[in-house]
Amino acid sequence: MTEGLRYAYAVVRDTGTPEAALDALTALEGVRGVAGEPVRAVRHLGLAVLAGAVPAEDFDEGPLRRRLEDMAWLEDMARAHQRVVDTAGAESCVIPVRLATVCQGEEGLRRMLATGRERFASALDQLEGRVEWGVKAYAAPPPPQEPPAGAANGPDSPGASDSPGAPGASGASGAMSGRDYLRRRKAQRQAAERRWGDTEEDARLVHHTLSGLAERARLHPPQDPRLSGVSDRNVLNAAYLVRREDSAAFAERVGELAGRTPELRVELTGPWAPYSFTDPDQTTAADETTAPHQTGDTRADR
Repeated sequence: MTEGLRYAYAVVRDTGTPEAALDALTALEGVRGVAGEPVRAVRHLGLAVLAGAVPAEDFDEGPLRRRLEDMAWLEDMARAHQRVVDTAGAESCVIPVRLATVCQGEEGLRRMLATGRERFASALDQLEGRVEWGVKAYAAPPPPQEPPAGAANGPDSPGASDSPGAPGASGASGAMSGRDYLRRRKAQRQAAERRWGDTEEDARLVHHTLSGLAERARLHPPQDPRLSGVSDRNVLNAAYLVRREDSAAFAERVGELAGRTPELRVELTGPWAPYSFTDPDQTTAADETTAPHQTGDTRADR
């Protein structure tokens, strides 16, 4: 069956071998796509697009737009999309296709390959043998400091009074005066500012060092803690394009840097398909194949 809607995941080289022998398809045995469908390759002009048949009741233009308003459904779809791409890219060079790219039948997939042939081929040439590693660094807030003796009589204490003559305002032995209390609070704020400055400098050092080990690097905006669920401040969110054979050394270097910057919590993820180093224009189809089915570039967080 070649009619109906087809959901596109990634583009690979057509090596000329039988479809069952394509490395990407071999890796995808048993992996299902966004609609629980098997993934197969549609070949054209030396390229192959990994795609699966999806039902019109979910993926036609109108239903898909409504579905994309359902965040739980969108997250499940994004994770299934990523699972297919990353599984296929574990041993092969793949160019991820924008999330929710849907074409009309296999002919629509072939038009997508024909329209973007030069861009896809160029991206495959540049990314062959490379993978993406993600590095995030977090700065935890400083631990709470013990109040000094007599701080209970400070301006913020429950028993403090605005009246200079209030009992206990200055008469208790060892009590902290209002002036001393404010000085201490100012010193604590300054220490916290210095600490944040130090962690940001450490993050810049980590990024500079890792950029020297990668062919390309890309900085992403800091993660929103409301979306990531991580309360620590995100001071580095970066992706690095690394040769596959250099991956072990890269990961080892990240571990060394994490040990030298105790005020940072460094997190390494990957290797992934090179999402961050693929121009979105290279992974979009011609208007006749994806519009109006194509949507924005939303991916599951890595």
